[in-house]
Amino acid sequence: MEQAAPTHTTPGARKSSSAGAPIIMQPCSSITHKPQPRMLSGVQEWDRVLGGGIMPSSLLVLTGDPGIGKSTLLLQVCNALAKQYRTFYFSTEESIHQVKQRAERLSCTQDNLLFSDNADLIAILATAEQEKPDVMVIDSIQNCYIPGSQSLPGSVGQLRESTFQLMRLAKEQGITIIISGHITKEGVIAGPKMLEHMVDGVFYLQGEDRFQTRILRAVKNRFGTINELGFFEMHENGLQEVTNINAHLLEDISNQTGSALISVIEGSRPLLLELQALTIESKLGFPQRVVSGIDQKQVVLIAAILEKYLRIKLSTHDIFFKVSGGFKIKGSNIDLGIALALLSSYFQKPLPDQTIVLGEISLTGQIKPINQISLFAREAAKFNMKNLFIAKNQKMEKSLCKTTRFGHVYELLTLFPS
Repeated sequence: MEQAAPTHTTPGARKSSSAGAPIIMQPCSSITHKPQPRMLSGVQEWDRVLGGGIMPSSLLVLTGDPGIGKSTLLLQVCNALAKQYRTFYFSTEESIHQVKQRAERLSCTQDNLLFSDNADLIAILATAEQEKPDVMVIDSIQNCYIPGSQSLPGSVGQLRESTFQLMRLAKEQGITIIISGHITKEGVIAGPKMLEHMVDGVFYLQGEDRFQTRILRAVKNRFGTINELGFFEMHENGLQEVTNINAHLLEDISNQTGSALISVIEGSRPLLLELQALTIESKLGFPQRVVSGIDQKQVVLIAAILEKYLRIKLSTHDIFFKVSGGFKIKGSNIDLGIALALLSSYFQKPLPDQTIVLGEISLTGQIKPINQISLFAREAAKFNMKNLFIAKNQKMEKSLCKTTRFGHVYELLTLFPS
């Protein structure tokens, strides 16, 4: 007779109703609910991305590339939270001695912050049920194992089971749980897509090309907005918040050919970013289109509009295009910036110094107004920008910048006299 596969019991499973037992349903009016204030860590960039702090009893995932700083950020946030909340930190990847060295280097030594390097998920769940910490961190979920399970740690089955048990623990015991996770080579969270549906929030920590800047991005947040960004800079003593990111981004920008400054809204704040274009006559049968940080089709479309109405042969040129700073952006309000960056490179003439370019371009070559122009104009004035290029019929409040209006792409040629 074939022997049955071994089974295991988890703390969360003990609360399951017996088979066939009826469920008591309640009207909304009879459900008692006591509003809970968010848990503020004091790390402002973290708190803002999470929607104003951590919602109690939530299950959150922080993911990102290896070595990007996930463990460093989690340890710093835990240390800040431990000033007010009892916090457990389970390190499943590093030994307790390695964690101690990192904690001392980062000055994360709050007495309310307790450590363990145990990776046994059943033991972790039992400890949490007994001790009832306010916050629990598992770094990382892929290294946890379930005793008696035939699946390997990090496998789809164990990730699904581990996340489910942690979700039940958070909801039933009122414990806030943060787990770190790995990403695949495609840059998405490792494991079945079901994981993202089970948790309350998914946050990515990403690197940036030139500097030691780290970007914290919310891609799912049941208790706040998504696409909010937080900025940090890696130093020897950990991640430091970058509260004035635009000053940081504008440090190395110079007025060169092929460069155009634009502004986009990321989360709740406008960012000032540089678009860089390089056009060169192609020696190939099929000219190259190498684009990063923006949808390639958008650049190709703007190039086609310029060729159609300005009769410049961009179709015979290789086009290399990027967004500085390693950002990935989208939206039609950057159309005019794309066009002027391409024209600046094509004619080898820079745009006027300290100029912000904002406008949409239609397929007929008309330059259209955009939304939230006043917010962009105020941010530009804050950094002493002198010029603002916008659509001819754009409505806006009086700006401290000199405003130049364009109605059609024909008019852009006035910036590049022969």
